[in-house]
Amino acid sequence: MSELAEFSFVAFSAVFVIVDPFAAVPFFLAVTAREDEARRRRTALRAALVAGSVLAGFALAGAVIFQLIGVTLAAFRIAGGAMLLITASDMVRTRTPSTRVTEGEVREGETSEDVAIVPLAMPILAGPGAMATVVVLMGRARAEHAYFAVPVLLSIAAVSAIAYLIMSQAAGVDRVLGRTGLNILERIAGILLAAIAIQFVIDGMAEALPGILAAAGR
Repeated sequence: MSELAEFSFVAFSAVFVIVDPFAAVPFFLAVTAREDEARRRRTALRAALVAGSVLAGFALAGAVIFQLIGVTLAAFRIAGGAMLLITASDMVRTRTPSTRVTEGEVREGETSEDVAIVPLAMPILAGPGAMATVVVLMGRARAEHAYFAVPVLLSIAAVSAIAYLIMSQAAGVDRVLGRTGLNILERIAGILLAAIAIQFVIDGMAEALPGILAAAGR
Protein backbone atom coordinates (compact mmCIF):
# COMPACT_ATOMS: atom_id res chain seq x y z
CA MET A 1 0.00 0.00 0.00
CA SER A 2 2.85 2.38 0.83
CA GLU A 3 4.40 1.57 -2.58
CA LEU A 4 1.15 2.54 -4.31
CA ALA A 5 0.89 5.75 -2.28
CA GLU A 6 4.49 6.64 -3.12
CA PHE A 7 3.96 6.03 -6.84
CA SER A 8 0.71 8.03 -6.76
CA PHE A 9 2.54 10.99 -5.22
CA VAL A 10 5.34 10.73 -7.79
CA ALA A 11 2.85 10.49 -10.67
CA PHE A 12 0.81 13.49 -9.53
CA SER A 13 3.91 15.58 -8.84
CA ALA A 14 5.45 14.78 -12.21
CA VAL A 15 2.28 15.50 -14.18
CA PHE A 16 1.52 18.71 -12.27
CA VAL A 17 5.04 20.07 -12.59
CA ILE A 18 5.35 19.41 -16.32
CA VAL A 19 1.84 20.64 -17.18
CA ASP A 20 2.45 23.65 -14.89
CA PRO A 21 -1.02 25.28 -15.02
CA PHE A 22 0.29 28.52 -13.46
CA ALA A 23 2.65 29.02 -16.41
CA ALA A 24 -0.39 28.88 -18.69
CA VAL A 25 -1.96 31.97 -17.06
CA PRO A 26 -0.18 34.66 -19.14
CA PHE A 27 -0.85 32.73 -22.37
CA PHE A 28 -4.49 32.20 -21.41
CA LEU A 29 -5.00 35.90 -20.74
CA ALA A 30 -3.29 36.80 -24.03
CA VAL A 31 -5.34 34.52 -26.28
CA THR A 32 -8.67 35.24 -24.49
CA ALA A 33 -8.21 39.02 -24.20
CA ARG A 34 -11.36 39.69 -26.25
CA GLU A 35 -13.56 37.21 -24.39
CA ASP A 36 -15.91 37.97 -21.50
CA GLU A 37 -15.73 36.09 -18.19
CA ALA A 38 -18.32 33.45 -19.08
CA ARG A 39 -16.65 32.65 -22.39
CA ARG A 40 -13.25 32.48 -20.72
CA ARG A 41 -14.55 29.83 -18.34
CA ARG A 42 -15.91 27.79 -21.27
CA THR A 43 -12.58 28.15 -23.06
CA ALA A 44 -10.74 27.03 -19.91
CA LEU A 45 -13.02 24.00 -19.56
CA ARG A 46 -12.52 22.90 -23.18
CA ALA A 47 -8.76 23.39 -22.94
CA ALA A 48 -8.54 21.31 -19.75
CA LEU A 49 -10.74 18.53 -21.16
CA VAL A 50 -8.82 18.32 -24.44
CA ALA A 51 -5.44 18.41 -22.69
CA GLY A 52 -6.53 15.69 -20.26
CA SER A 53 -7.87 13.54 -23.08
CA VAL A 54 -4.67 13.90 -25.12
CA LEU A 55 -2.46 12.99 -22.16
CA ALA A 56 -4.66 10.05 -21.18
CA GLY A 57 -4.59 8.83 -24.78
CA PHE A 58 -0.79 8.99 -24.91
CA ALA A 59 -0.53 7.25 -21.55
CA LEU A 60 -2.74 4.38 -22.69
CA ALA A 61 -1.25 4.09 -26.18
CA GLY A 62 2.38 4.40 -25.10
CA ALA A 63 3.11 0.66 -25.12
CA VAL A 64 1.60 0.26 -28.58
CA ILE A 65 3.67 3.19 -29.90
CA PHE A 66 6.85 1.60 -28.51
CA GLN A 67 6.09 -1.69 -30.26
CA LEU A 68 5.29 -0.02 -33.58
CA ILE A 69 8.49 2.05 -33.76
CA GLY A 70 10.73 -0.48 -32.01
CA VAL A 71 11.77 1.79 -29.14
CA THR A 72 12.37 0.42 -25.66
CA LEU A 73 11.00 2.08 -22.54
CA ALA A 74 14.58 2.62 -21.35
CA ALA A 75 15.42 4.60 -24.49
CA PHE A 76 12.24 6.66 -24.13
CA ARG A 77 13.01 7.37 -20.48
CA ILE A 78 16.46 8.69 -21.38
CA ALA A 79 15.13 10.76 -24.30
CA GLY A 80 12.21 12.07 -22.25
CA GLY A 81 14.51 12.93 -19.35
CA ALA A 82 16.84 14.87 -21.65
CA MET A 83 13.92 16.82 -23.12
CA LEU A 84 12.49 17.57 -19.67
CA LEU A 85 15.91 18.77 -18.50
CA ILE A 86 15.97 21.34 -21.32
CA THR A 87 12.47 22.47 -20.34
CA ALA A 88 13.46 22.68 -16.67
CA SER A 89 16.49 24.81 -17.54
CA ASP A 90 14.26 27.30 -19.36
CA MET A 91 11.77 27.33 -16.47
CA VAL A 92 14.45 28.07 -13.87
CA ARG A 93 15.55 31.02 -16.00
CA THR A 94 11.85 32.02 -16.43
CA ARG A 95 12.08 31.67 -20.17
CA THR A 96 9.24 30.24 -22.20
CA PRO A 97 10.40 26.66 -22.89
CA SER A 98 10.89 26.22 -26.63
CA THR A 99 9.98 22.54 -26.19
CA ARG A 100 6.59 23.64 -24.87
CA VAL A 101 5.41 26.51 -27.07
CA THR A 102 6.94 29.06 -29.40
CA GLU A 103 6.02 32.72 -29.82
CA GLY A 104 4.81 31.91 -33.33
CA GLU A 105 2.37 29.33 -31.99
CA VAL A 106 1.01 31.85 -29.48
CA ARG A 107 0.55 34.50 -32.20
CA GLU A 108 -1.12 31.94 -34.44
CA GLY A 109 -3.32 30.87 -31.54
CA GLU A 110 -4.60 34.42 -31.07
CA THR A 111 -6.27 34.15 -34.49
CA SER A 112 -7.26 30.51 -34.12
CA GLU A 113 -10.92 29.57 -34.47
CA ASP A 114 -10.75 27.72 -31.14
CA VAL A 115 -7.92 28.86 -28.86
CA ALA A 116 -9.00 26.22 -26.34
CA ILE A 117 -7.48 23.53 -28.56
CA VAL A 118 -4.56 25.44 -30.11
CA PRO A 119 -2.52 26.74 -28.39
CA LEU A 120 -4.02 26.22 -24.88
CA ALA A 121 -4.68 22.47 -24.79
CA MET A 122 -1.84 21.76 -27.21
CA PRO A 123 0.96 22.57 -26.80
CA ILE A 124 0.75 24.81 -23.70
CA LEU A 125 -0.82 22.24 -21.36
CA ALA A 126 -0.32 18.95 -23.20
CA GLY A 127 3.04 19.63 -24.80
CA PRO A 128 5.73 17.14 -25.86
CA GLY A 129 7.23 17.10 -22.36
CA ALA A 130 3.89 16.26 -20.75
CA MET A 131 3.24 13.54 -23.32
CA ALA A 132 6.66 11.99 -22.70
CA THR A 133 6.12 12.15 -18.93
CA VAL A 134 2.80 10.29 -18.92
CA VAL A 135 4.14 7.65 -21.32
CA VAL A 136 7.16 7.02 -19.08
CA LEU A 137 4.99 6.93 -15.95
CA MET A 138 2.59 4.45 -17.55
CA GLY A 139 5.52 2.32 -18.70
CA ARG A 140 6.84 2.22 -15.16
CA ALA A 141 3.36 1.38 -13.86
CA ARG A 142 3.00 -1.58 -16.25
CA ALA A 143 6.50 -2.80 -15.33
CA GLU A 144 5.62 -2.90 -11.62
CA HIS A 145 1.90 -3.59 -11.14
CA ALA A 146 -0.90 -3.24 -13.69
CA TYR A 147 -3.11 -1.38 -11.23
CA PHE A 148 -0.44 1.31 -10.90
CA ALA A 149 -1.86 2.66 -14.16
CA VAL A 150 -4.84 3.99 -12.18
CA PRO A 151 -2.84 6.65 -10.26
CA VAL A 152 -1.36 7.89 -13.56
CA LEU A 153 -4.80 8.37 -15.10
CA LEU A 154 -6.17 9.90 -11.89
CA SER A 155 -3.20 12.29 -11.79
CA ILE A 156 -3.95 13.41 -15.34
CA ALA A 157 -7.61 13.97 -14.41
CA ALA A 158 -6.71 15.86 -11.21
CA VAL A 159 -4.17 18.12 -12.93
CA SER A 160 -6.64 18.83 -15.74
CA ALA A 161 -9.23 19.87 -13.14
CA ILE A 162 -6.68 22.10 -11.38
CA ALA A 163 -5.69 23.61 -14.74
CA TYR A 164 -9.34 24.48 -15.38
CA LEU A 165 -9.71 26.12 -11.97
CA ILE A 166 -6.54 28.18 -12.43
CA MET A 167 -7.35 29.28 -15.99
CA SER A 168 -10.98 30.06 -15.19
CA GLN A 169 -9.68 32.46 -12.52
CA ALA A 170 -6.65 33.56 -14.54
CA ALA A 171 -7.27 37.29 -14.11
CA GLY A 172 -7.49 36.92 -10.33
CA VAL A 173 -4.44 34.66 -10.19
CA ASP A 174 -2.48 37.20 -12.24
CA ARG A 175 -3.54 40.04 -9.92
CA VAL A 176 -2.69 38.14 -6.73
CA LEU A 177 0.60 36.60 -7.79
CA GLY A 178 1.75 39.16 -10.34
CA ARG A 179 4.63 38.52 -12.71
CA THR A 180 7.07 38.12 -9.82
CA GLY A 181 4.94 35.50 -8.07
CA LEU A 182 4.43 33.53 -11.27
CA ASN A 183 8.18 33.64 -11.93
CA ILE A 184 8.90 32.28 -8.45
CA LEU A 185 6.47 29.39 -9.01
CA GLU A 186 8.04 28.81 -12.42
CA ARG A 187 11.52 28.52 -10.91
CA ILE A 188 10.35 26.14 -8.18
CA ALA A 189 8.59 23.97 -10.76
CA GLY A 190 11.74 24.06 -12.90
CA ILE A 191 13.92 22.77 -10.07
CA LEU A 192 11.46 19.95 -9.33
CA LEU A 193 11.22 19.11 -13.02
CA ALA A 194 15.01 18.94 -13.30
CA ALA A 195 15.08 16.35 -10.50
CA ILE A 196 12.34 14.34 -12.21
CA ALA A 197 14.19 14.54 -15.54
CA ILE A 198 17.43 13.27 -14.03
CA GLN A 199 15.56 10.42 -12.32
CA PHE A 200 14.07 9.44 -15.69
CA VAL A 201 17.58 9.32 -17.19
CA ILE A 202 18.96 7.30 -14.24
CA ASP A 203 16.08 4.81 -14.48
CA GLY A 204 16.56 4.50 -18.23
CA MET A 205 20.30 3.96 -17.92
CA ALA A 206 19.84 1.40 -15.13
CA GLU A 207 17.39 -0.54 -17.31
CA ALA A 208 19.45 -0.31 -20.51
CA LEU A 209 22.95 -0.85 -19.08
CA PRO A 210 22.72 -4.62 -18.36
CA GLY A 211 21.68 -5.27 -21.96
CA ILE A 212 24.43 -3.02 -23.31
CA LEU A 213 27.10 -4.75 -21.17
CA ALA A 214 25.82 -8.19 -22.15
CA ALA A 215 25.96 -7.28 -25.85
CA ALA A 216 29.47 -5.85 -25.44
CA GLY A 217 30.71 -9.03 -23.72
CA ARG A 218 29.70 -11.33 -26.53
